[in-house]
Formats: sequence, structure tokens, C-alpha cells
Amino acid sequence: MPIISSPHEFNVEDIYLDLRRVNGTPLYLKCEGFNFAGSIKLKAAIAMVEAAERDGLIGPDSVLVESSSGNLGIALAIIAADRGYRFVCVTDPRCNSTTQRLMRSLGADVRVITTQDANLGYLNSRIQYVRDLCASSDRYVWLNQYANPNNWRAHYEHTAPAIAAEFPDLEVLFVGAGTTGTLMGCARYFRQHRADVTVVGVDAVGSVTFGGVPERRVVPGLGTSTRPELVDESCIHDVVHVSEPDTIRTCREMAARGFVLGGSTGTVVSGAARWLAEKYPGEDPVAVAISPDLGERYLNSIYDDLWLREHFGQGDLSTDPHWSPHP
Repeated sequence: MPIISSPHEFNVEDIYLDLRRVNGTPLYLKCEGFNFAGSIKLKAAIAMVEAAERDGLIGPDSVLVESSSGNLGIALAIIAADRGYRFVCVTDPRCNSTTQRLMRSLGADVRVITTQDANLGYLNSRIQYVRDLCASSDRYVWLNQYANPNNWRAHYEHTAPAIAAEFPDLEVLFVGAGTTGTLMGCARYFRQHRADVTVVGVDAVGSVTFGGVPERRVVPGLGTSTRPELVDESCIHDVVHVSEPDTIRTCREMAARGFVLGGSTGTVVSGAARWLAEKYPGEDPVAVAISPDLGERYLNSIYDDLWLREHFGQGDLSTDPHWSPHP
């Protein structure tokens, strides 16, 4: 019986969903949403906070500040509440209302930046707001998930070894690219310990992380409008870009089988299914993908027909004459 005294002490690492029965894809999905933060971001959050504490960057009057589209903000809000810190989350209109309310319920100060940057996103505007805030007072401590090496180290030390232990014959690993902390940590681990594993990054169409053409994006999670400093393309073997309609369609197809998962998961699964069909047609490789979060926070967006009509001109992106809910 686990007994804990801090929320970050609970995290289920060993749940994998076999997608063969769900959508016919030869892929195991590592589900990372079973902790009090509801996402994989809890690992990076605690690693960055504890490193800042060890380095003496956080004092009694400090205010933690971070730019986040949602999940890291929630994770940091939980840790700040547990440790008695003040926390400011700088986000944008793509961060859904449920996520914002959850952070505020934990005592976070949520600030929504509405100025788009040159790449049709908000990330550069959010980061500039954080820089200005930190320049205004030395009380503010920016953890900077986009450049903080403890972001990727959390996954080098925990996520990747857990996958390697469960799948000694692993051939392909798919990881979504946001800040690229999870991707870089896993890629570095397998390059050092299991160089035969192919690591594939999955990004959103319209993201500039890997040099893509910037486009409008409305699904929070993967993709950036400013290239993260953590990116090291030499660590990965390939990159797949997924359109938002494909992300939403995949999410809804999995929900029709009883698995309501987050938008980033839909992106990763869609990209992985396409890559495997092209590279391993008719084969059954040992492949794993990482699912960052569950889907409850997306009920007002990708699972809502009114939202879909507003942003995509239709209310059901799961309609596909070639898809059956029971493969």
C-alpha cells in the first residue's frame, strides 16, 4: 500500500496500452497520465524545482515563473502548493479554461498572453513577458523548460530506463516534441545504452521546432512557434509531422474504443501509425510511443463538436469510411 506525503511521490510508470486491438497499429502506448498532475510533465517539473533548490536559486521570497501551454503549469502549481512557493504561469489563449481553473485552484497566478508572435503562435510573446517579469525584480525565478537541462535529464534518468526495462527487444520509440525535453532525454539514453533503437520525433504541422513552415495551430501540447534551445537533431533518427485534423481524428477514434487521451497522444499515435505503415508494411515490430496525458482537459476542445465547427468547419473529424471502431 503506497503512503505518500507529497503529490510528486505518486506516479504510475508501468501502464502500456496495446493499440493492436484499439486501432490495428502494432504499437504499445506508455500512458503517463496517472499521477496528481495528470501528465508526464510532473517529472520535469520536480527535477527543475529540486535543481533550483540545490543551486540556491529559490529563497523565501522567490516567485517561480514559467511559460506553459498547460501541463507543466499544472505540475509546477502542484509542487509550488506542496512546498509553499508562489507561482506565476504565463500561458496563452490555447490553454483551455479547465487547465487555467485547475492551476488557479492550486494557488497559481495565471496570466494569459494574447499577442501572437511572427510565427503565428504565442511562445515568443510568452517568453518575452517572462523575461520582462524577471527583469522587473530578482524575486522571480524562471525555470525555463525550453533550455533547462534538468528537463531532458528527468526523462534520461526515469522515462527511458523504464521503457528499456519493459521492452528489452525494443526496435522503435516514438516521442512527441514540445519543449523536446522528453524526446531529448529518451533519445540520449537510447543512443548511449541501446543504439539499435530507432527514435522518431513526432511534431505538429505548423511547428517550427524542426524547421517547419509556421502555421496557425489551435491544439495545445506539441509543436512550438519558437525553436526550443534543447533541440539536438543529431540524437534522433527521423521526424514525423501530423496535421491537427489527424490528431483530433485519432483521439476520437481511440475514445470510441473507451480510451479518452490527450491531444499530444493523438498526434503521436497518428504519426507513429503512418510511420510504421511506411517503414514496416505488414510487419509487427516492437514499437512504443509515449502518451503524455489523459483527455479530460480536452473535453471543451478536441472532444467538443462546437469547438471543432468553430476551428475546422465541421463537428466530427472521426468520420472516416475506412475506419472501423473494432479492427
